[in-house]
Amino acid sequence: MTTRQRYEEALRYFAEVMPAPETELHYADPFQLLVAVILSAQCTDKRVNMITPALFAAYPTAEAMATATPEDIFAYISSVSYPNNKAKALAGMARRLVDGFGGRVPDNMDDLLTLPGVGRKTANVVLAVIYGKAAMAVDTHVFRVAERIGLTTGSTTPLTTERALMKHLPEELVGKAHHWLILHGRYTCRARNPKCDECGLQHACRYFQKKS
Repeated sequence: MTTRQRYEEALRYFAEVMPAPETELHYADPFQLLVAVILSAQCTDKRVNMITPALFAAYPTAEAMATATPEDIFAYISSVSYPNNKAKALAGMARRLVDGFGGRVPDNMDDLLTLPGVGRKTANVVLAVIYGKAAMAVDTHVFRVAERIGLTTGSTTPLTTERALMKHLPEELVGKAHHWLILHGRYTCRARNPKCDECGLQHACRYFQKKS
């Protein structure tokens, strides 16, 4: 099966089983999504959703969070991974938003990357989810699933995966494909013990064909 055929089969399958995929992070506005995505690095969305209600109640806007110290924020996020670093990042991010962007979350990659705690993956999530842009955020799930299925070959970094996916995906499906790959990796194509027997992509999956 060619790479193009694998993409066609994967997109057909995902559109059938997940017609309206979306992030599992809870948020009410662009600022809250940005905070949640920063917190979700190497942490589960479930854990992030457990702690953000209290955090957002205390600091509902960039202006409010900009007045907080990392120690203030740490008290609300201590149960996530790397809470010290994330508390510092959130405090710095909020101040940068207020000082540099009037409290508004930027709508372009260059400006987003100036925010503390924001890397390319986080920026792409914001661009895709909030602004509807054709942006592919590559986390561990996307990286793993794309390589297993055969959408990428020999990809060694998130950036090479991003570029390969962007080359082959129809622009109008990039945002959905991001969620499809994440959700498929989270619940079916897991890092350990993937549920191949429950997957409808067996006929198109390079990993399954090699394993069989």
